[in-house]
Amino acid sequence: MLIDGGPWGSSVLPEAARTGADPAPGNPVAALREIAFWRERAGADTHRVKAYRRAADTVAGMTEEHIAGLGVTKTAWQRVQGIGASTAAAICESLAGGVPRGLAEARAGAAPTLAAEDAAGRALFARARGDLHMHTEASDGGAPLTEMAAVAARLGREYIAISDHSPRLRVANGLSPQRLREQIASIATLNAALQRDGVELRVLTAIEVDILEDGSLDQEEDLLAELDIVVGSVHSELRMPSAAMTRRMVTAIANPHLDVLGHCTGRLVTGSRGTRPPSQFEAEIVFAAAESFGTAIEINARPERCDPPDALIDLALESGCLFAVDSDSHAPGQQDWLALGYSRAAAREVPAGRIVTTWDVEELLAWTRAV
Repeated sequence: MLIDGGPWGSSVLPEAARTGADPAPGNPVAALREIAFWRERAGADTHRVKAYRRAADTVAGMTEEHIAGLGVTKTAWQRVQGIGASTAAAICESLAGGVPRGLAEARAGAAPTLAAEDAAGRALFARARGDLHMHTEASDGGAPLTEMAAVAARLGREYIAISDHSPRLRVANGLSPQRLREQIASIATLNAALQRDGVELRVLTAIEVDILEDGSLDQEEDLLAELDIVVGSVHSELRMPSAAMTRRMVTAIANPHLDVLGHCTGRLVTGSRGTRPPSQFEAEIVFAAAESFGTAIEINARPERCDPPDALIDLALESGCLFAVDSDSHAPGQQDWLALGYSRAAAREVPAGRIVTTWDVEELLAWTRAV
């Protein structure tokens, strides 16, 4: 498949642990990518996992003659730039016709995303079509656009939006206007390739734009107008007084370019960054504005966020708001966290029709163009 970028078959097949399917014997690229997938899904540090993806890219760029010359000798593979001890072992075990130990262990430790008894969550997640919030290595993600798309296709997504950060968030390598224009062109090229290859996935142009202190959006107006999806989030001055934060969020919601209000409280409930209390704002006023302007409230599925809290999901539902359930994934394996958001939505009895990410892509784009 073109989006894999290499001659050694398709990218990771996440269903393998559930179906018993294995990468074809002698396919170290598929094995390395799948190891990365499962480790990311389990919450491993993205940058450590990137070693497996770099190794996969290295092998994918080799000729069959070069690979054959290295054989199944671990020390020979470790002399190749971009290959370390763990990745060399996985390559040799795969070339020898087996399932690498690291892959077998990753599969064995992969618990179902949703518990079997969560029937409501599973039923609602079955309605999911897309994901409007994810990041690539263009900002602070751990994988290129093509691999995020490859995994999304294998997870059954019909569409994804690539929403890298905006310029103000320098710590996340936010995209300048020029870099965003280049990404828009890359997405157009990728969509043409996907269509040519018969892949049923559409990649939407998007941004997670910073909501600045005065409520303005951190990107050029003409660029925001060009994008398919605009997710707006507060990333700075999270401890603003409630009245000021309310004005900030309502001003952003009133902007005709904003489609989705991302992780609205900014809280952290677990994870390596520690915990952080939710921002304070008048939720009734913010959600009334969102309902009036047709802005969806994001149910952010990242385990460390679980944002908004349950009480605010209930209030947004009572206020008549739409919702977007998004993974906020920063690596391919994290896309599988999307189900966690649907489990929370189901627990709060959010109907599928109020979740824009259950809509087909044409209905979704008609909504974004109308609001």
